[in-house]
Amino acid sequence: MVKAVTKDPVANAHEAAPVLDHKLVGGHLRQARKARGLTLTELSERSGIAVSTISKAERGDIALTYDKFAALAHSLDLEFDAIFGRRRKPATGAMKPSFTASGKQEIYDTPNYEYGMLANNLTGKRMVPMRAHIRARAVSDFPEYIRHSGEEFVFLLSGKLELRFENGKAFRLTPGDSLYFDSSVGHVYLSLSKDDAEVLVCCVDTDEYRPSGAI
Repeated sequence: MVKAVTKDPVANAHEAAPVLDHKLVGGHLRQARKARGLTLTELSERSGIAVSTISKAERGDIALTYDKFAALAHSLDLEFDAIFGRRRKPATGAMKPSFTASGKQEIYDTPNYEYGMLANNLTGKRMVPMRAHIRARAVSDFPEYIRHSGEEFVFLLSGKLELRFENGKAFRLTPGDSLYFDSSVGHVYLSLSKDDAEVLVCCVDTDEYRPSGAI
């Protein structure tokens, strides 16, 4: 008797997850910068991000990490979601629930992290929730520690994870462990297991950095 082989439904769902196009995201950045009459140099001075990095991101040649997205959003007085092409809709009452099916979150891929954007259709939200895969294995995988305003919460779903901070502190997490921290302190996520670590991450900006409007 031949037994039928069924593929892992989670793996299938992950394969079907929509991937955010870097060139499309870069186009939104360029559009926002030009709408504000800023040159690459002026945006660089405002955000602290190198002109070459912004230029490459606008062309879609590189993927940006969360900290650089946040810095650009602050400098452009832009809602984070608008960078992904989500325009804020006027409030018409209580916030409606936003459901994201397993494996259907939009993927923004970077060399060290794969960000799965949750509730990505919901604009104006205070939290930025993500389900991410951590590929990085060493601090040397990063050009610098990641830091951005606000607070951050991470819950380890699978694998083994180390959060290492620029002040020398480090925390090792096993599945079910979590950590809440000040994300303005430089930090990196490192996978300690053979497979990529999978985490649930939620970033919250401080009120003083929240944009006043959106395009």
